Amino acid sequence: MSVILWRKPGLSAGLLLAPPLGWFLLIYIAALAALFISAFWTTDSFTGEIDRTWTLSNFQAIFGSETYRLIALRTIFMAAAVTITDVILAFPFAYFMVRLASQRQRVALFTLVLVPLWSSYLARVYAWRLIFAHEGVLNWVLHGLGFQSIEIGYTNWAMWIVFSYIWLPFMIMPIYAALERIPYSLFEASLDLGAKAWRTFFKVILPLAMPGVVAGSIFSFSLTLGDYITPVLVGGPGSDFIGNVVYANVGIANNVPFAAAYASIPLVVMGLYLMAARRSGAFDVM
Repeated sequence: MSVILWRKPGLSAGLLLAPPLGWFLLIYIAALAALFISAFWTTDSFTGEIDRTWTLSNFQAIFGSETYRLIALRTIFMAAAVTITDVILAFPFAYFMVRLASQRQRVALFTLVLVPLWSSYLARVYAWRLIFAHEGVLNWVLHGLGFQSIEIGYTNWAMWIVFSYIWLPFMIMPIYAALERIPYSLFEASLDLGAKAWRTFFKVILPLAMPGVVAGSIFSFSLTLGDYITPVLVGGPGSDFIGNVVYANVGIANNVPFAAAYASIPLVVMGLYLMAARRSGAFDVM
């Protein structure tokens, strides 16, 4: 067998890739196909059984309801806001790690970035609930500085801060990897040609680091789109996300086809985003 595999490397590669590829096709792709197919079914309101007659009634109910449209727009807007915030925060942090920090500082910064990922997601969200509480750390600091307390807990602002914090490491690491691959000679060439710092950033650094930005944005954008725990724990009334509607229709309303139709919205949004990223050429240099 070893001789046959040595003489036929294609067969060896096929056997090596067959288990993960089969798992991907049977579990992931098949689940997505089942999701899209069931989105065109309905649930009998009297018996609770699924009616497998093909119809667009679920999508008509979604786009015909102002509430569902508002929830979808809120989710997409929050995902975009979190992504932009993380890019703004992660870029200078990653640049300092690559170009300015010493080896000891770089190790310390890596530790600061990675340690929060070792703790539970729920523990980090609950920690922010304590910070935003009326008698929490935030208002305690504001009182110490002579300012009045603010009620930021259980608002969309609180969700924006928590999401930006939770997904920030997923933005820092890809940008760091992209910046680390930029040759230092390009910085010197830009300076020799008389370019100022901001021109060097927009003409040299940012285009070459864009693959890292795209990779990090895929994480932050998609994870925010699919999250439903943070809106429950941190958001207030009227802070439902797409995931909350899906969860309610699966577990409470027992309307799986409608949940599948609504869950297809973030999948379509992410598909369009990936297509736009590919057309921009960001994937060609990743």
